[in-house]
Amino acid sequence: MSVGQLPVIARGLIADERFTSCRTTVMDANPDMSQDMAGRIVEEGLKFVAACAANPATGLAPSRIVDEGWHALLLHTAMYAELCEELGGNFVHHFPGYDPTNYDPQILDRTRQAIADLGYVPDAELWGEPSDETLASVAAKCQHAPDCTIVIIPKPKPKG
Repeated sequence: MSVGQLPVIARGLIADERFTSCRTTVMDANPDMSQDMAGRIVEEGLKFVAACAANPATGLAPSRIVDEGWHALLLHTAMYAELCEELGGNFVHHFPGYDPTNYDPQILDRTRQAIADLGYVPDAELWGEPSDETLASVAAKCQHAPDCTIVIIPKPKPKG
C-alpha cells in the first residue's frame, strides 16, 4: 500500500445487513462477546476467505479466533456461496481440524501475508496462536494445522 492510500475494507465484501447477521451469529455462539469484537472477527473471516480465493494453491489457515468469523459466514450458506462466486468462483470449503500441538506459526504468517497482499490490514490481535485466548475466547474449537490447511480445488470449466 502506498503512502496516503486508504486500506481496503473487507466489510464491504458483503451487504451491511448480511454483515450484521454474521456478527449476530458470532455473538449468539459467544454470549459474553461485545458487538465490536464480533464485528472484528467477522471482518477477519472475510479477509481470510478473500485470501483463500485469491491464492487457491497455497495452504492457508485462519487463527482459532478468526475461524469463529469464518464459521459465521459459512452458516449463511447462500450468502457465502455468492461471496465465493464474487471472489473468483472457487468455493472455499471448510475442513475442520483441531490439533494445537501441531501448530505451525508459518501457516498464520503466510495467511496474514496473503491478506496484506490484497490490500487488507490483518487485525494482528486476532491472529494469535491457538492457546492465545486472552483477547477473546471463542466457541469454535478448530485450529487448522499443516495437515489441514485450506487449499482450493478450482471448479471444473464446462466442456464445450
